[in-house]
Amino acid sequence: MMKTLLVGLTMLILPLYATASVASGEPAPEFQGTDAHGKAHKLSDFRGKYVVLEWYNHGCPFVKKYYKSGAMQGLQKQLTEAGVIWLSINSGAQGKQGHMSPAETLEKAASVGAASTAMILDEDGQIGRLFGAKATPHMFLIDPEGVLLYQGAIDSISSARVEDIEKAENYLVAAYDAHREGRPVAVHTTQAYGCSVKY
Repeated sequence: MMKTLLVGLTMLILPLYATASVASGEPAPEFQGTDAHGKAHKLSDFRGKYVVLEWYNHGCPFVKKYYKSGAMQGLQKQLTEAGVIWLSINSGAQGKQGHMSPAETLEKAASVGAASTAMILDEDGQIGRLFGAKATPHMFLIDPEGVLLYQGAIDSISSARVEDIEKAENYLVAAYDAHREGRPVAVHTTQAYGCSVKY
């Protein structure tokens, strides 16, 4: 039993290697998704603004690390107050771990103080597969012209420990700051780490 548990844990925490569906530096694919309030959102609606896509699953320990510490909500608030559109996307299929109804999504968002622009429910996995989202969290940053600037891990330390957040380089913030300041994005693609998206 212990061996099975260790194998399962190893599969959970190893970085997830996958070829992205769209390359960084290329136009991000158009998509439409419906949020937990029943409102539709299209990527093209946000042309002229930076857009963050955050794949999430509140049952995942790597997601919990960022939400229990308040770090994810802090990032959401910081960037949305600067005019960034932040879309949290749940691609968990119905019947799979992490799937939530609209009501459950809104309740969870309120309980953790989420500050994203919208919580998109992608239970058929169309948006996730379009972007090649493999992990929770898996982060994507799109510039105001619709170009994908960054995709991959939220930071440089692959762990579920809260104490590692402050020690890690936040790739998402680094990409946003660099582009906004007119500098090249030094790291535009990394290997996402976390729990697998439950398509």
